[in-house]
Amino acid sequence: MISGMELRTSPDVVSAAADELVSALESRLAVAERCSLAISGGSSPGPVFERLADARLDWERVDVFQVDERIAPDGDSARNLTGQRAALLDRVPCRSFPMPVTADDLVAAAGRYADLLPDELDVVHLGLGDDGHTASLVPGDPAVHVVDTTVTITGDYRGHRRMTLTYPALHRAKRIVWFAPGEAKRPMLERLRSADPTIPGGRVAADRAVLVTDVCWQE
Repeated sequence: MISGMELRTSPDVVSAAADELVSALESRLAVAERCSLAISGGSSPGPVFERLADARLDWERVDVFQVDERIAPDGDSARNLTGQRAALLDRVPCRSFPMPVTADDLVAAAGRYADLLPDELDVVHLGLGDDGHTASLVPGDPAVHVVDTTVTITGDYRGHRRMTLTYPALHRAKRIVWFAPGEAKRPMLERLRSADPTIPGGRVAADRAVLVTDVCWQE
């Protein structure tokens, strides 16, 4: 069974994803004084963020949050923020809210970040890992069961603990833009599109989501 998620397939998947993000942000800015955008980490979305930075948006009215972040020092190459600053945040006059992952008390820091989030994020960018994780909601981690807060701390995953948005935050988003390029992701994309609850990505609400990919399907 295919979920209610929209599908956009394009060979120029970077431009297609940037277009979806711009469209969602423009729609919100047309009816609200400010809008919020939450962006994910990883290496693949860098070109999307670079394209997004070139968009003629009223960036001074955009608040940018992080979907997740590794627990690492400021400026560390492992930090999602390092690449996000280079590709987007240092190039536009947005208001940005980095996750406070250098705090001594990470649980308290997660709570403070939760307090900063709007009740409903306007636009959330998500990726999909080769194990079906999204944000830093990974298979087997206690974070996938957190329902009483919108931000939490994970266990160790591939060398780092992380701070991440939880399902309650993702489920309240007005628009989710999944960016998942590459034929190697087909097996997980099929499970995502079928809303397979055995992978973390498959548990994200699909009714306000669009999947942007260069993987083709026969419908």
